[in-house]
This record gives sequence, structure tokens and C-alpha cells, in this order.
Amino acid sequence: MGKIPPRDQEMCDHYMAPLSTATPALACMKEIQEACFKMGIPLKTRHREVAPNQFEFAPEYGISTIQIDQNLVVMQVIEEIAVKHGLAALLQEKPFEGINGSGKHNNWSISTGDDITLFLPDPINKATDNPMAFPVIMAAVVSAIDEHGDLMRMSIASPGNDFRLGCMEAPPAIISTYLGEDLTNYLKEFKDGKVDAYKPNKRELDIGVSNVLPFNAPAEDRNRTSPFPYGGARFEFRAVGSSQNVSMVNTVLNTICAEKFGEFADKIEAGGDPVEIAKEALEKHWKVIFNGDGYDVGNQEMLTESGVWRIDSGVESIRRLSAEKNLKLFESMNVMCKEETLAREVVLYDHYTGTVEMEAGVFIDMVNQNVISSVKEAGVGPLEELFMAVETLKAALKEIHDTEDSYEKAKLARVLRLDTMPGLREVCDAAEEVVPFNLWTLATYKELLFLDSHKNV
Repeated sequence: MGKIPPRDQEMCDHYMAPLSTATPALACMKEIQEACFKMGIPLKTRHREVAPNQFEFAPEYGISTIQIDQNLVVMQVIEEIAVKHGLAALLQEKPFEGINGSGKHNNWSISTGDDITLFLPDPINKATDNPMAFPVIMAAVVSAIDEHGDLMRMSIASPGNDFRLGCMEAPPAIISTYLGEDLTNYLKEFKDGKVDAYKPNKRELDIGVSNVLPFNAPAEDRNRTSPFPYGGARFEFRAVGSSQNVSMVNTVLNTICAEKFGEFADKIEAGGDPVEIAKEALEKHWKVIFNGDGYDVGNQEMLTESGVWRIDSGVESIRRLSAEKNLKLFESMNVMCKEETLAREVVLYDHYTGTVEMEAGVFIDMVNQNVISSVKEAGVGPLEELFMAVETLKAALKEIHDTEDSYEKAKLARVLRLDTMPGLREVCDAAEEVVPFNLWTLATYKELLFLDSHKNV
């Protein structure tokens, strides 16, 4: 809860400003980096992000299993060291209404055992002495995304991400891939019969400043509205939530591509032409390639009608784990047996429900212990509506507790979190708007968002 402040991120001043030594944020981030360096975790960059009081670290790339473990360690270190500086680290995906949420960019690539990347044309074409290696690989990846977009959506399912996806630089819950104009045109020509090697262009950027010369940039620029853009050498899964363990994300990406590579290999070993196999796959799965604005409602309708995977509800995306094709996928690839996959589905439901139950319980405490007392003391505000809000929440929680099935509980939790609680929150925000500042006992958005520039070290 919290009334929207008169100013938040409209000026972009937080994003564009340097990390100042006069704020506790820089000292905190320095100590986090130092602690991580001592454990062999190189956090390569630190900078401000778009939302006020939002910051970002970027680690060096590495082997996925190691990076997943290190990511979990960094999350814990961030929370522990923030407290030492009088701060709280919010890893929630959408802690503030109308302001950028928080996510992870899961940069993912595949290399051979001797470190030749599969997603750059020159190295893999040279290593195989085959200019068609790269488009065949890309055709397999495109096929995997289109076929198993439901699993990709499942891997990023959480209550916070349901609240974040589709706004404020978070891509919508429609699983497509952005390849960029150059690569898309090349694969279209390849699909139509042209068999030249792919040579990505460079584009000249002139920022119009006399003392900065024009410079060349890669053609494969990112699309911030795409969940899975190609960026040259890697794909960037931009839809992952900030609080998430990324092990399932990368398990899904590796598994769906391994299956598709195996499918291509089986056809080739049976005498099929690799180029024809790739062309056929691109023709079948071309709809998943989308380079446009993912926020545009017309584009969203077009993608949905074309058959691209769209699952708006995180709970319904988790349910895709028990789909026959997905049970078969994990079992055939020796990743999880049927019982393990179904167990994970239940665990994800219970995690979703448990998170919402805690949030609703905190909401009730805040209303009872803070908002109602402030309204009473001030003698203004929607007192009766606040009492009714508490009863509504308690009734919704009781319905969840009285339900046995994990899937049904999770469905009720999603309604509570995304439909019921936002309406009740409006009652609290209306109270904050009229209660005198000195009688309002909760931290306001203004205080929380500008803490880094309003609090001395």
C-alpha cells in the first residue's frame, strides 16, 4: 500500500545519476561486491536503475550450474549487508505501484566443450567448416521456443512476477523471440532457399556530440519488450523475477534445446538433409519470431491469435508441468521422472499460495495496527471501509485454508493477490491522502523511494 508520490521516475534523474558517495547505497554496494569477490563471485558492474532507490549488479558470465549457485549467494549477501547500512533490500518483483519492477536478465548461451559458442556464426561455422551450421542451430532453438513456450512461462511463474509482467520494461507473458532485423531477414532468405553464410551488419551510431565520434554497434540490439531477445552470442531471458531461483529457468532452456538438437540429429543420421530439416522447422515455427513492440495491444492480439504461447496466470502456467508433452519431455531427456515433475508442480503451487498468504497477513496487520489507528486519531478517512477490507481479507484467507487441493488453493491465492488486494489497497491509499503527515505511522512512497538521496551515511 502507499499513495503514489507527486514525483517518482518521470524525470529519469535517478537512472542517469552517478552513484554518489554521499548516500548509503554506494557504501552498501561496495561492501556487497567486496564480500562476493572474497567468495570468488565477480560482480562486474554496479549502477543505478530506473526506479528511485533501485540498483543493479551484473556478474561475469560462467558455467550455468556455478552461476545459479552464485546468484543465490549474491541474493543472500545483498540482504545481509543491506541491514548493516540501515537499509532493506527488496527483492520483490513489484514492490511499488506504477514504478519499475525488479527482475533478472538470464543471459544464456551454449558452447562446445572447447569453448566455441553455438550462437555466433563465424566461430561455429569455422569449427564445423560448414557455413550452414549456424542457421541450422538457430532453427532448432526457434523450434524449441515455439514448441515449449509454456515451460518457459512456467519457469518464471511467481506471485510477484504475475504483478510485474507486461509493464515498466518487463515483457508481457507472451513467449516470443526477438532476433533483430538482420538475422530475421537472413533466416527468411535461408528458409526460402538462399544458402549463404550469415554476416551480421554493424550500424553506425552518431549521438550528435562533437567530441564523441560516431561508433559502430552490433546489429542485434535488444528489444526491451521481448521476453527472449537474441543479443549476439547469447539469448537474454528478460522475464525472470528478481526473487527467483534461476535453476528451473536454465533447466528448461537447456532441456528444450537439447531435445530439439536430438530431434534434428536423429533426422540427419537417418539420411535427412540438415538444411532442409532446418528450413522445414523454420517454416513451421516462424510465428514465434517477433521483432515489434510487445506492449502494443494489437501486437499482443496478433501473437495470441497466431498460436504463440500466452499464459497470463502464473498458476495456470505451473499447471503446464503436468501436460503430457512436458512429462514426456523431462522423462525422455532424463531430467525428471514423472513423479518428480508432478511433485515440483505441487511445490510451486504451495510456494505461490504461501507467499500470498504471508502478504495478505502482513496487509491485515498494517491496516489494523497502523492505518486504522491513524484514521481514528486524525478523525478523517474511510474507517468503515478499512474494517470491511480486513474482514474481506480474513474471509479470503479462510477460504484458502479450508481448501485441500494445492492447485485450487493457488487459484484462490492468485485471485486474492491480483484482484482483491489491489482494490482494498485503494481504501488505504485514500486514507493516507487525508490523514495529516505527522499522524501517518507507515513509511510513505516518497520516503522509501528517495531514501538513498535523503538519508545521510
